[in-house]
Amino acid sequence: MQKKAIVLLSGGLDSITVLALAKKQGFKCYALSFDYGQRHNAELVAAAQIAADYQVEDHKIIKLGLSSIGGSALTDEHIAVPHSPQDGIPVTYVPARNTIFLSFALGWAEVLKLSDIFIGVNAVDYSGYPDCRPEFIKAFQQLANLATKAGVEGEHFVIHTPLIALSKAEIIKQGVELGVDYQRTVSCYSADEQGRACQVCDACRLRKIGFTEAGIKDPTRYQIS
Repeated sequence: MQKKAIVLLSGGLDSITVLALAKKQGFKCYALSFDYGQRHNAELVAAAQIAADYQVEDHKIIKLGLSSIGGSALTDEHIAVPHSPQDGIPVTYVPARNTIFLSFALGWAEVLKLSDIFIGVNAVDYSGYPDCRPEFIKAFQQLANLATKAGVEGEHFVIHTPLIALSKAEIIKQGVELGVDYQRTVSCYSADEQGRACQVCDACRLRKIGFTEAGIKDPTRYQIS
């Protein structure tokens, strides 16, 4: 029987690479995206197209109201997206986002009777987000196996993080080897309605550095400055 997995799919560079990796490893993939009140929906449009391109078994877009609590430049219009690197945890950190996302993935995993969940977190070029660290993933996996009916009955959930120790350049090189079309992805915190990147936010900065260090032409569509 073919293995099945849920892949968290944001529509960005990392998540498409993870989906391509999961497919290469022989998983039948189910994609999960979130409309959590982010500044734009261009990444969700990208995620839907990517899910179709990779012929996932099902693609769900879950609507969450994280903008109602705010606390992040990505969900609160009164907090500006910074145009330069910040010390410490940046204002683009969304409170408990990956904990929430993985919790939904875990619930769907129980329904689908599968035990593998893929997420594109990265502890190297991760902008200082605490929920992208190996310690967090280890703790959540322990929680998953303690707090679910499937875990109690002997199922062992595994949270796969194939990119966690890679630089952005290494991720891009791996994706190119897998035939990933990065032009389809949206990483920018302030993308316009057409999905064109702003060039100056932290996500754009890390992405541009990644392509430069990988020695690969940047296919990102940028807004005209």
